[in-house]
Amino acid sequence: MRIAVFHDNFCQAGGAELVATELHKALPGAQMHTTLLAEERLTPYLQQLKIQTTWMQRLPARAKLFRAYFLLYPFAVDHADLGAYDLIVTSCFGYAKGVRRGPGALHICYCHTPMRWVWRTEDYLARERGSQWKNLLLALPLRWLKRWEMRAAKRPDVYIANSQVVAKRLRHAFGVEATVIPPPIDTARFAPPPGAPETPPEDFYLLLSRLVPYKRFDLAVQACVDLGRRLVVIGDGPDRARLESLAAGHGNIQFLGRAPNEVVVDHARRCRALLFPGEEDFGMTPLEVNAAGRPVVAFRGGGATETVVPGLNGVFFDEPTPASLAAGIVQLEGMSWDAAAIRAHAAGYDEAVFRARVKAFVDEALERKG
Repeated sequence: MRIAVFHDNFCQAGGAELVATELHKALPGAQMHTTLLAEERLTPYLQQLKIQTTWMQRLPARAKLFRAYFLLYPFAVDHADLGAYDLIVTSCFGYAKGVRRGPGALHICYCHTPMRWVWRTEDYLARERGSQWKNLLLALPLRWLKRWEMRAAKRPDVYIANSQVVAKRLRHAFGVEATVIPPPIDTARFAPPPGAPETPPEDFYLLLSRLVPYKRFDLAVQACVDLGRRLVVIGDGPDRARLESLAAGHGNIQFLGRAPNEVVVDHARRCRALLFPGEEDFGMTPLEVNAAGRPVVAFRGGGATETVVPGLNGVFFDEPTPASLAAGIVQLEGMSWDAAAIRAHAAGYDEAVFRARVKAFVDEALERKG
């Protein structure tokens, strides 16, 4: 059987790219495809694959301008040559669902979310803090893109969603049903070495992600300023300058920028808890820090409501305000936490579990197709 895995693009290293990688591992012999890639952003695993790209790979400054090319992706996926494959599995947060299969082939779409920039345009633009003129100029092409996505959403034969939240969005947006298979977590990366003694947490909280406005890291910075708690921020992005201005003059807030893996893992193992103030489609970072045995203070919304069990691996706060998050921190500090139980919870989302679920789903879908 000829199998293709098609991911939107490989111009950043995030959760969606990890999913695409694990989909490929779950389907031995599959050929990886994408619209365009930035070689410097590929993981070692992806570097050793001969990834097939489209004409977009010839565009300049791909690593910097891949978002600016947003109106070109529909044309690239519309004309991607996948007619030789019997099975196509797309990893999609935007465009990949629009690839066309050949006669008799099966197209399974693992969907991270409908395009948030066309379905929640006002909210997305407000959080990205673009200028008023920029937002007005984007309005018309985003309407066209929404119409294209509604047509493209009919091309997959079957859907997988990364969370119940996204499954509901798919039902609302496209009228399709989706089976939920949560994304894979590299639990071995964060777990302490075998036989290592259990170490108590240190007195600091952790933020770990790209620094972009919709993550709402401003809530965590302000909450820790108000409480006088130590906060370590790992990550970089367009919101960093604003966040640093919020923390100016407060020595308890530390920005490390983009950090190597060993620094990320070390802080995950030593922190008192992860702060997760944004509303995500799923949210892999809380489970990664759970794999290190540490709990999370999470906003009660999005995918976190499906992975955080209050009292077991974290607590919720209910309002997107610094005061509500601060109350969640105080609540967490008044509770006791079992690191082994937290790690056991995260193990249910391990990469091996994900691959087994995907393989079983694909086998069943192929059997139904006949």
